[in-house]
Amino acid sequence: MTILIAEDDPLTLDALAACVESEGFTALRASDGKKALELWRNHKPDLLCLDIMMPGIDGFEVCRRVRNGDPKIPILFLSAKNEERDVITGLGLGADDFIRKPFTRAEVMARIRAALRRVQHPSAEDDHFTLGDLVVQPRALCARRGSQNIDLTPREISLLRLLHTHRGQAVSRDAFLDICWGLDYYPDSRTLDQHILLLRKKIERDPSQPEIILSVRGIGYRHGWSWSKAPLSKKFDLFPEGILFHFRMNLKSAV
Repeated sequence: MTILIAEDDPLTLDALAACVESEGFTALRASDGKKALELWRNHKPDLLCLDIMMPGIDGFEVCRRVRNGDPKIPILFLSAKNEERDVITGLGLGADDFIRKPFTRAEVMARIRAALRRVQHPSAEDDHFTLGDLVVQPRALCARRGSQNIDLTPREISLLRLLHTHRGQAVSRDAFLDICWGLDYYPDSRTLDQHILLLRKKIERDPSQPEIILSVRGIGYRHGWSWSKAPLSKKFDLFPEGILFHFRMNLKSAV
């Protein structure tokens, strides 16, 4: 498999290339954004590692152009920039991950393998699924609400699918990281929250009052409508069958 590394610092570029080559990958090296785009067009690599601050065309613009041509290729950002707005910008452009410098060889390889596994072994649930009034279409990498079309990344699809699978239940932060990033992923403390923040901006009617992705303090997140806004049939669905049975029997006896 081939990995394209775009990094303007020669020492870092050589070290990363040697790292992936020692693991059996082929490394393509680019010292600027223009060269990175040229290598991507000519060689069609399996994954991109992009530095943000590069001469000429920066990593953000490279990511934007690559995503327009290939919505599924894994893209990782390698950067010393720690501002949250830069992370949000990168994720918004379709990047799969954001690795802050300095990083270890083990961390980089773990994240590369996790990103490649998601592409090589997609979920069997390729058909559409619903979250409230949102219809998610994994194959098309989008969601629909009425006539509105919302573009999604593979990672965002994975997050929504996990919430759908465990709808009505709280999903822990560890479960999100293990399933959506990979068991050998080295998590940043804000990785999940940053993805959820961006995803809410895309899919919620009012991101400040989310109805699809709800926070569960001390645990993680869950999918569910607000209890006060949910229809009666939806409220019944949230009860275990035994509790619902006794509720119905008590209601009949009261009548």
